[in-house]
Amino acid sequence: MSDGSALIEFRDVRKTFRTGNGRDVVALDGVDLSVGEGEVFAIIGYSGAGKSTLVRLINALEPVTSGSVFVDGVDLTTLSERKLRRVRLGIGMVFQQFNLLRSRTVFGNVAYPLKIAGWDKAARERRVTELLNFVGITDKAWHYPTQLSGGQQQRVGIARALATNPKILLADESTSALDPDTTGEVLRLLKRVNSELGVTIVVITHEMEVVREIADRVAVLDAGKVVEHGPVAEVFTNPKQDTTRRFVETVLRDQPSGDNLARIRSRHSGRLVTTRVGDDRAIGSVLSGALGKHGVRFEIVYGGISELGGRSVGGLTLELIGEEAAVDALIAELREATEVEELPV
Repeated sequence: MSDGSALIEFRDVRKTFRTGNGRDVVALDGVDLSVGEGEVFAIIGYSGAGKSTLVRLINALEPVTSGSVFVDGVDLTTLSERKLRRVRLGIGMVFQQFNLLRSRTVFGNVAYPLKIAGWDKAARERRVTELLNFVGITDKAWHYPTQLSGGQQQRVGIARALATNPKILLADESTSALDPDTTGEVLRLLKRVNSELGVTIVVITHEMEVVREIADRVAVLDAGKVVEHGPVAEVFTNPKQDTTRRFVETVLRDQPSGDNLARIRSRHSGRLVTTRVGDDRAIGSVLSGALGKHGVRFEIVYGGISELGGRSVGGLTLELIGEEAAVDALIAELREATEVEELPV
């Protein structure tokens, strides 16, 4: 979790690319963003939003068009290529397609960046052994990448990324090529990297399940702009932008629509409302008095509650049955405790 100090900072960053026909395409437009030391920060967005461009600016694999990118207090835009190479030693990267060297064993893949960095043989062997034990693939040390499953290859990728003791780990769609069970294993490993080794992790993803599982904070990119950012629980419980709402709906699934809403309507004749639920949403006491105070019965017909960032968040769709004025009074009381939306008939 961040202690409040920014390890990575974008200041009014703009990045454009020149196309083959001479046109400029804006990939990032006025990005202001900071990542705290020791946190897991997720950047989400649909294809073409600028996520991968953003992460390539952190290790200066792409130059900015304008603005500044600071890493550990150093403005990367002012550094020579020689000095950038030294900065990159403190930044590890995990890729979607693993990017392992097929001609090298697992041991050789993890040792490779150490050899490039000038570590002697004995030190390399100690470090590789330590890392393979940490990621749980010591028994695969002399296997080649083609002999490994996708999850095992990604564990090698994580070990390799950690080889030079980086302060920052960039994970660009690192679980997109994996099945759900393996994704969970890799995400748990990344959480250990953060909690046990203190490595700051920036996760680039289009999968909100990934954000829910490991991130402390999240930024939402849309057409090169940061349209929303903040603690994961806050962004999930109160999304302000349509892009964010669409992502949140894929995870929480706490409000019925389309066929689900039509099916509920066919079974329930009362008025339907969706209420937000969370640690600070005191709707329980309101509902417990619904019948005695208002003469209104209720039934939970849809929704659920999830754990996010140590907080309970979600939504419940309720059928309210009673006199119209009494239901109106109950809805008004609910609105004093939480967000309430009455669903269309």
